[in-house]
Amino acid sequence: MKSNSLPHSVEVITTARLHMGFFDLNGSIGRRFGSMGVSLQAPHTRVEVSIGEGEAAPSYIERTKQLLLQHTGIHTPVHVRVIEQIPRHAGLGSGTQMALAIGTAISTLFNVNLPLRDIAGLIGRGARSGIGIGTFATGGVVLDAGSNSHTVVPPIIAQHAFPEVWRILLIFDDQHTGVHGDEELQAFKRLADHALPNTQQLSHQLLMQALPALVEQDLATFGKAVSALQAYNGDYFAPVQGGRYASKQVTAVLGDLLAHGIHCAGQSSWGPTGFAVFANQQEAQMHLSRLQARFSDMSLRWKICTANNHGAQINIRNKG
Repeated sequence: MKSNSLPHSVEVITTARLHMGFFDLNGSIGRRFGSMGVSLQAPHTRVEVSIGEGEAAPSYIERTKQLLLQHTGIHTPVHVRVIEQIPRHAGLGSGTQMALAIGTAISTLFNVNLPLRDIAGLIGRGARSGIGIGTFATGGVVLDAGSNSHTVVPPIIAQHAFPEVWRILLIFDDQHTGVHGDEELQAFKRLADHALPNTQQLSHQLLMQALPALVEQDLATFGKAVSALQAYNGDYFAPVQGGRYASKQVTAVLGDLLAHGIHCAGQSSWGPTGFAVFANQQEAQMHLSRLQARFSDMSLRWKICTANNHGAQINIRNKG
């Protein structure tokens, strides 16, 4: 394709995701991990990639850009402008969404049609979980199948829309950073396998409770399965993160919610961000008002949002 037929820039908008947990931390049947997550309406990552020089971006963004340009053999100068960004190291998948957004924008800008799996593998994303890739592609609730010795990116094995009327409360602790990088790698190396009976029971609950309840919009049953998933993960990772949840402030809020009968609540990935799912906006707002009053002395941020039931948005812009 001639350079003068290329678009001037490509904008990609993608959203955060909740990683609700792994459902096989045993791995004795040949695959390991497997996870469930849901795409969120907010917060967003929004990047614009254009042809030409520009101000240097942060090193982790420049590294992603250079890896993609080298892989595709593109030598044209490219500028990455970050307009919005999901909070980093908060358990919301910021790194994967940023990498996929930049990769998709470059692929679209130069019409090279890079598959998402290739972009993720090239940047080193999706080694344990395919949730971020699945939510980028389709939105909604996704399950991935984990990995075996041949897996590059865990395949998505189920995807369903999240009920439009349900609301998700996000609980942010900006004073705490979730486990990431080398600390995360070392954690997985030193933690022993989860007990097989617990893994088998949890897999049964996800297949026969969580997914059917999602389709039937049965929040109580869905929440029961999510609660089991959270307990399975929280107890496993407790030696690394200091308890079932990473943030003491978020732990207090989640304890309050569980005491009030809100079973669909927990921590996303390594945290510290917590979440709770409510049947509707009114119920979510009622609990938020109560929580803000009770925990007013804590440095927490809150946001009520919906799920995102579609994939990333790609906007192509031509000169003129």
